Amino acid sequence: MGLSPFHLQRTFQRSLGLSPKAYQDAARIDRFTALLKQGENVTTATYEAGFGSSSRVAERVSGALGMTPSAYRSGGKGVALRYATARTPVGLVLIAKTERGVVLVNLGDSDAELLALLKEAYPHAELSHDPKGLKRQIRALLQHLKGKPLSDSISMDVQGTAFQRKVWRALQEIPPGSTRTYREIACEIGQPTAARAVARACATNPLAVAIPCHRVVRGDGSLAGYRWGLERKTRLLALERERKEA
Repeated sequence: MGLSPFHLQRTFQRSLGLSPKAYQDAARIDRFTALLKQGENVTTATYEAGFGSSSRVAERVSGALGMTPSAYRSGGKGVALRYATARTPVGLVLIAKTERGVVLVNLGDSDAELLALLKEAYPHAELSHDPKGLKRQIRALLQHLKGKPLSDSISMDVQGTAFQRKVWRALQEIPPGSTRTYREIACEIGQPTAARAVARACATNPLAVAIPCHRVVRGDGSLAGYRWGLERKTRLLALERERKEA
């Protein structure tokens, strides 16, 4: 390209918000997980995605997936997930966690609906209903809905690409009761042209409320989509603004 390595690195970082190496790693992880979903075995996916060895996959991919590649391929097979539900001002909530942390926070209208969503996300995981074991996490989320800062009780074990995690971190910086547009988030993470990609990252957020994608709106201020329903998004923002003004 006729650029020095230093200039290319700086320009790439400014344009995309990631270094070339981080971008390459994220692209490899995306390719690797796509191959697993298509039914390829771990070894084939490893080399097709451009990883040089299985140890490299274990190092880079397991952290992004929240589980080993083989467990991811099998829909969570061998992964023990504990879950519990509770009633909130915006409907029922289900929290699911591994030993490493919370992997899913879903909102819904019934226990059956929420359990079906959990099984869809992790069809082969070992599920156990454990309200006592998740009592601290449930309490922390309920307190958060009442305006308290999110407790350290909710340690997160989220799966996502480098870009998704970057967006999700930016969402957690939005103050309660405030909103940002998709473009504003894109600018904050150093990728001003990536508003649509930010919207996709919001749509794939696995932790309702804990990662507050409900605080992101369209450029004209309208609420846009919300995977748990626009009525809930409206209610969440109204609750936050009420407590902010109180």
